[in-house]
Amino acid sequence: MLVSVLLMNISVMSGLFPLLAAAHNYKHLDSLMKLLALFLLISALFDWSMWLSYQFKPHTGHPLNTNPLLHVYVILTIGFFGLMYYKLLSKSFLKKIVVLLAAITVAVVLYNAKNLFDYPSVSNTASSLLLIVLSLIYFYQLLNPQTFIHIEKQGLFWFNSGVLFYSAVNIFLFMLFSKIPDKDKADYYVIFSITNIITNLIYSVALLCKPQKKA
Repeated sequence: MLVSVLLMNISVMSGLFPLLAAAHNYKHLDSLMKLLALFLLISALFDWSMWLSYQFKPHTGHPLNTNPLLHVYVILTIGFFGLMYYKLLSKSFLKKIVVLLAAITVAVVLYNAKNLFDYPSVSNTASSLLLIVLSLIYFYQLLNPQTFIHIEKQGLFWFNSGVLFYSAVNIFLFMLFSKIPDKDKADYYVIFSITNIITNLIYSVALLCKPQKKA
């Protein structure tokens, strides 16, 4: 089995890690962590659907075109994470920035969705840029608390780390993926697979964290 195929399979299966973590720690999850768990469940369903389309090819011998699903997934990602960061950020002007940036990003995604069967390179890039900005804003808020907290014990710290890691690593891949020759895409997809596995492990840590009392 090619390394790229093996890593893709592990990447898809890694979507189970945070779901198992959420199920194990469900009684300790607050509303935001439950929202994250819901998004990760939807994300895993998308991943498994696209994986199955490659495993069970139609009679043509080619996988189904799953790019329309990717366009839908990008919009869902913006909606879920936009809502989470809106709730996480404490200052009203920062909440307005979240709404404004999310609205602009959705507009870009919808405009590019006119090419529904093309890979959403621009949409993924715009979504990643949005999440990088929002995660950096939230890190600033975390590092400037009104009271002392152990941020490394906070589930939201790990959640935000996962968002920033995934978006920052993949943004250039998303930007260039449609320009990569088809014969070379599997090699570049290894980057995405490894990033996805690590991100799912980070989200698992986030969902296993217990609520911490502020000093």
